Amino acid sequence: MATSGRQARVTITDVARHAQVSTTAVSKVLRNAYGVSDAMREKVRAAIDELGYRPHNAARAMRGRTFTIGVQLPHIRNPFFSDIVDGLTDEISGSGYQAIMVQSGDLDAAAERRAIDALMDRQVDGILSVAPVCSRVQLEEVARNTPLVVLGRHDRSALYDCVLDDDELGAQLMVEHLIALGHRRIAHITQRDTATRRSAVLLQAIRARTYEQVMTEHGLAEHLAIAATSYTEEGGYDGARELLARSPRPTAIFAGADQAAFGVLAAIHEAGLTVPGDISVAGYDNARMSRLAHISLTTVDQDGAIMGTTAGRLLLERIGGRSAAVRFSVTPTLVARRSTAPPA
Repeated sequence: MATSGRQARVTITDVARHAQVSTTAVSKVLRNAYGVSDAMREKVRAAIDELGYRPHNAARAMRGRTFTIGVQLPHIRNPFFSDIVDGLTDEISGSGYQAIMVQSGDLDAAAERRAIDALMDRQVDGILSVAPVCSRVQLEEVARNTPLVVLGRHDRSALYDCVLDDDELGAQLMVEHLIALGHRRIAHITQRDTATRRSAVLLQAIRARTYEQVMTEHGLAEHLAIAATSYTEEGGYDGARELLARSPRPTAIFAGADQAAFGVLAAIHEAGLTVPGDISVAGYDNARMSRLAHISLTTVDQDGAIMGTTAGRLLLERIGGRSAAVRFSVTPTLVARRSTAPPA
């Protein structure tokens, strides 16, 4: 039987089999993604050279856009994140794009990288990364391959857009509000940060640092009290228990996120104390739950819907070809409710 003599085209599967790695690993090497070891890169490159593999440009052209936008969240429990996603989906609703979401876990840089890799492997047209903890270098590696908007970090990069809140102003408004009510023993719950090299750009570090600055400026440095846990209900609960055990006990607790403040309310109730009669409680985000009548949490509004809407618009612009970086900042406002009052 005659054969055509035409050699079959080498595929990415052939490269993966030859290198004894997964096709995902080959894909990462081809697009120069982060999270690939030097040994893995060398192994895949060697297989590519030995087999003579070349990317199939025609197939890439046929594939085109996927009309999907990836959203990476630390977790889906924070009610403030739903405001961001609502804003994003509203913005892209008329564009034919759909959002797909992955969660990466709090303060877990490795899980975060895997989550973003999963989105890139699905060839999303753009990515919204919410409060990422990985380095700017790693984010820029992503942005070189996929349009990227980073929300919540005080970064400056020429390769991706940033949507952020003026966290310094927001924390200042809250601490000064509590001081104006007559509080002196004001405690703060922040999110722990193991990556000190990039803490300056992380919102939790800015809020904690501003708390310390405002307290010091008002002559209250001796009353500084910080519990470093997490911006979750569990973190707020544990942080509040730690602060309530101190002597003297604080008369007000400022949690760096509403979700943590909900945990503070639970711990105070469990201790047989009242809010705001014994302890005033304040949060940050103005999440929908904070507005419920039985919670009525004093908080800082950074308008998550506007942040999500802006992120969606910037992503569509990036996908459309804009390359100049944009940095959009939201001006926060204080929302005083029944959870704060003058100290007894």
